[in-house]
Amino acid sequence: MHLAALDLADFRRYETLALTLGPGATVIEGLNGAGKTTLLEAVAWVALGRSFRGVPDAALVRHGCDRAILRAVVVEGERRQTLDAELRASGRNRVLVNGHPLGRARDRLDVLRVTIFAPDDLALVKGGPGERRDFLDDLLVVLAPRYDAARSDYERVLKHRNALLKGGARDAEARATLDVFDDQLAAAGAELVRGRLRLVDRLLPGVEEAYGHFAGRAVPVAARYEADWAGAAGVDPDTVVDVLRTVLADLRPREIDRGVTLAGPHRDEWRLLLDGLDTRSHASQGEQRSLALALRLAGHRICTETLGTPPVLLLDDVFSELDDRRATALAEALPAGQTLITTASALPAAVVPDDHRYVRSGVVGEGAP
Repeated sequence: MHLAALDLADFRRYETLALTLGPGATVIEGLNGAGKTTLLEAVAWVALGRSFRGVPDAALVRHGCDRAILRAVVVEGERRQTLDAELRASGRNRVLVNGHPLGRARDRLDVLRVTIFAPDDLALVKGGPGERRDFLDDLLVVLAPRYDAARSDYERVLKHRNALLKGGARDAEARATLDVFDDQLAAAGAELVRGRLRLVDRLLPGVEEAYGHFAGRAVPVAARYEADWAGAAGVDPDTVVDVLRTVLADLRPREIDRGVTLAGPHRDEWRLLLDGLDTRSHASQGEQRSLALALRLAGHRICTETLGTPPVLLLDDVFSELDDRRATALAEALPAGQTLITTASALPAAVVPDDHRYVRSGVVGEGAP
């Protein structure tokens, strides 16, 4: 799988762009603010339907314009697919896949899959539990689109349940509705939890191997999936639905008083350990950054093994955040497949691109500026 062409009109700072790309490694070089990250943002939008930087779609439209146009051509073997998107400054976007309206958001995964490395990845280790939950759930959705439905169902029911709890939920009708929500939340939540548990078991060996490569030595990497609602015995995949439903019933008086759902996978933690110590509080920033890179590489490897083709790798100015040893180690660890690398400075000698582009003020060229 590789992105063969990307056309933009009024997307961020790009008035127009017609970019062709090969299946190997392409370096995109330019000064800060030149528009390098915007290119990766556009590629990721094709796969994710959103900015990987958390920017609202309306902000992707060039200032003073009503809409932005994005067109991507993706090639996988003999298969050639197109995605056309019209992003509007106000109103609903319009997305076509192979000339037909996009049926479901997760159908775009059939067009393009990406693995993104960004400086903000440090939050995967250093940040709160939500960062690690999102990492697991995003990876689950790429591996099996059914988890997108489970995740959406869970978030929808949780939103409605919280709204009902906040309103008091003290009459018989409200309590009956809570019973329905409890069943729905337990079912969708159990699907997510079981998926997470299977995924973390698959991830850990690859994370430990990749981290050892970055560290230059073997280091024990461990992890714990923690769910307060599961009790001291931990999560049993076979009983998740029943346990969640029972806990929600037991907590209902407290939840009505506080107006919020107090149990479920939206509050779980995936705790990462180096040499038996919690990496969030006891690892150095260099160790945390190495572990974040190891998480991304391990996830990319699992996607490749499961799907039979590697996702497109997007590396957004990652090398500038690493010391020379770790930068070289990352360059040596990059897997085969299409890779787009942005940089504002020289790259490690181990990075040998098939193509080198230069960006200056929203214009992409092949010669150095």
